[in-house]
Amino acid sequence: MEKTVSLVLLVLISIPLFAQEQQYKLTLLRANPGDLLELIEVIKEDISEHESLGIDKPYLLRHSQGDQWDLMLVYPIENLSSYFSEEQMINRTASSSLEKSYGSSFFDLVSFQEEAIVEGPDKELFNEWFEEYSYFHIEIFTALAGKQAELLKQRKMENEFYSHINHKGNFIFTRVFGPSWDILTIGAYYNIQDFAGDGSTTFEEEDEAAKKAGFDGVNYIGSYLRSLLLHHHDTLANKVNVD
Repeated sequence: MEKTVSLVLLVLISIPLFAQEQQYKLTLLRANPGDLLELIEVIKEDISEHESLGIDKPYLLRHSQGDQWDLMLVYPIENLSSYFSEEQMINRTASSSLEKSYGSSFFDLVSFQEEAIVEGPDKELFNEWFEEYSYFHIEIFTALAGKQAELLKQRKMENEFYSHINHKGNFIFTRVFGPSWDILTIGAYYNIQDFAGDGSTTFEEEDEAAKKAGFDGVNYIGSYLRSLLLHHHDTLANKVNVD
């Protein structure tokens, strides 16, 4: 454990921290075929015992359509130094799913796992949205070389566009370390009807809103985004209730 902690701390020293409000741990999992429900139950046990594991409450999202993973586990962390302290790492190894060693029996249930530390929105707002909403639109973006800053700008512009047409914006998460992608966004809704909207906004209103947000027009939002991307994954997911 001492060697592991030292290596982690060495990595932390070299990581540039950007000016977002809160850090999060995010895990993407694909279950071994036939084992998804058992994997969900294992993770739900950790969620229900999160306080004894020394972590903020995690939220579990189950893929509905669009991408290749089955489950997303996401929760706030205090900061990198405390999260990777020896005490907290030992606490998490006592869990059923959070920190399992290579080759452990947990991976009998898992055929793919990707972990990320990201920075994102205020923790209170994050928890409020994840308690209230149960349907989520998740997009994962990998920027072209030299386009990371512009991609973040575009995601913020799109949130401004949404604000002008009375539509919920997206949480924006930027990579600190771990995954191959750069930005993940999560939009929170009550259900698929809420996600789709009521269709009452006219083209003229959307076009004006897009120009206010800095786009050339509503028809250019998607093409501008695609001009910045190497890869893009788009997914819908439902929240897994623990109670």
